[in-house]
Amino acid sequence: MTHIVAILNVTPDSFSDGGRFDSAREAVAEGIRLRDAGADLVDVGGESTRPGAARVSPEEEQDRVIPVVRGLVAARVEVSVDTMNASTARAAAKAGASIINDVTGGLADPDMLRVIAETGIPYIASHSRGETDAEPRYDDVVTDVRNELRYRLAEMAVYGIDPARVILDPGLGFAKTADHNWQLLSRLDELATLGHPILVGASRKRFLAPWGERPEQRDAATAVISALAARAGAWGVRVHDVESTRLALGVESAWKNGHAP
Repeated sequence: MTHIVAILNVTPDSFSDGGRFDSAREAVAEGIRLRDAGADLVDVGGESTRPGAARVSPEEEQDRVIPVVRGLVAARVEVSVDTMNASTARAAAKAGASIINDVTGGLADPDMLRVIAETGIPYIASHSRGETDAEPRYDDVVTDVRNELRYRLAEMAVYGIDPARVILDPGLGFAKTADHNWQLLSRLDELATLGHPILVGASRKRFLAPWGERPEQRDAATAVISALAARAGAWGVRVHDVESTRLALGVESAWKNGHAP
């Protein structure tokens, strides 16, 4: 089964949906709607990771995120929190979040891996090159990303993080050109040799511009990627549009199993 991880940004400046949910009440209502539409997990983010976005303090991030996490958990919605900050990860775990999703794989905050180990919370670690994101150069992007993720896994082991609780994300769009992204998608099986579940986060990203000039026009292309990612064995897909993703995954499942869902 490929999990649908729904994106819920409580930010004013995210590239696709910034500013849509300015209050915790609106955000909680949207998270419940996403769950009811078919999301297995709602990923709440309080800091934009789009290129050029200004950083916010952990305190401001937590002011945005933690009330939403509490409200969703009270409504029995499974929640992950998209954060680069260890203190936010700790607060989110305390508030009932099920997973921490870190787009830097522990590179942005030196305390992140320690917090993950101490809380025991499952961890989505993305491939990132931190400050070198502006110059994406690889000998072979899939081999290099796999090796760099292997290094991150070795560091997690030093901190005592249970490897069974680690999900890997190839970090599409982070220190990657469009061709790099497509190469990673076409060779997901090579990343899977690391022995961890794989999350694919392609939704509405710039490399899908040939299929839609505006981010929201890229949902059809995203749904196709979701189905192909499921076919490749991905643990999950992180998306904005849950409905089209659920449809695409249903078709992929019917194709694979030889019967209607």
